[in-house]
Amino acid sequence: MGSKQQLPAILHYGSKTLECTAETITQHAAKQVLIFTDEPLRKLGKTAALENCIAKTGAQFEIVDNVKPEPTVGDVEKTLATVKNTGPDLIIGIGGGSVIDTAKLVAVLLGASYGVRDLLKDPLMARRKCRTLMIPTTCGTGSEATLYSIVTIPEEQVKRAVVSPALIPDEVILDVELIAGLPKALVAATGVDALAHCVEVLTSNRATSLTDLYASEGAKLIFNNIEKAYTHGDLGSLEKMLLGAYYGGVAICGSGTTAVHALAYPLGGRYHIPHGVSNAILFAHVMRFNLDACMGRLAALCDSVYPEHIKETESAKADLMIRRIEEIVKNTEIPVNLKGFGLKEEDTEDLVLAGSQQTRLLANNMKELSNDDIRAIYRQVI
Repeated sequence: MGSKQQLPAILHYGSKTLECTAETITQHAAKQVLIFTDEPLRKLGKTAALENCIAKTGAQFEIVDNVKPEPTVGDVEKTLATVKNTGPDLIIGIGGGSVIDTAKLVAVLLGASYGVRDLLKDPLMARRKCRTLMIPTTCGTGSEATLYSIVTIPEEQVKRAVVSPALIPDEVILDVELIAGLPKALVAATGVDALAHCVEVLTSNRATSLTDLYASEGAKLIFNNIEKAYTHGDLGSLEKMLLGAYYGGVAICGSGTTAVHALAYPLGGRYHIPHGVSNAILFAHVMRFNLDACMGRLAALCDSVYPEHIKETESAKADLMIRRIEEIVKNTEIPVNLKGFGLKEEDTEDLVLAGSQQTRLLANNMKELSNDDIRAIYRQVI
């Protein structure tokens, strides 16, 4: 059976590409534009250029700037209620992963007879009636390229994904000027999240030649630039991170993530630990667990990222990649364990139960995890 790869139809990449918004509005004769962002980003003036660009076209626009971080089902429903009477021709999400996930969901919920919980049960019922344009302002998540929208389900204390081709945006703008001056902690957490996307895809049961292509190039860009972007914040490194994150997003559309994300979701849903931080804490531990099943793939990644080590043994190269993950987490000052987040040893069993229920992602892992395996990984970080 052949592989299938889905990605946004149009990508605008480079400096000042935000101005392409006007071209999109004019080309598609959009009269009413609905913009999603968050309040801190708007206060920083990050949406001003977009607002000016739209105003010059003569199109009407409305801004929703109260999108919540790590949104719950209820948050999305409240956001939807505030715009239910609008009839946009174009929906724009400008922000981090939470903003973009929310904008993508609203685009398939407006005027629909189904709700968020219905889509969690049957995501393929999703239909979109207007064009979408996503503009990331972090160098991570890759949500602008994916068919996923992540929501927290409070009663289950876990995050889940709505997965539907209808969520893939029509257009994406990657403008490095929007991530200039990004807080260091955000560079770190979102950057490691994007790196996890790439490495997990490369070590997924569902990996294909197409996803390998995107994931390998994305990993190379992130491995070689994340520490420079974190330390110096230079536009060159940030631009490469932005593109690497996009490639990671494209890759997970074809192969999905694995046990790193599966075990990270309960940490976000139950303890509200930021998604990128959760992934970073678990990343190397899961890869060490997987090592005997994916050694060849990690070694091949080493050949791509660090060709100076090409003559070393397969084992040495695979180990180098895991040590680099550990170094990156340490050098970008992300916590290496859960000690500062209020978790206790007695929380382990709840985490094991919640993590084991992430069957969609665990099925992608090259090595099967028993509950004892999951327990052992969580105990390493508590």
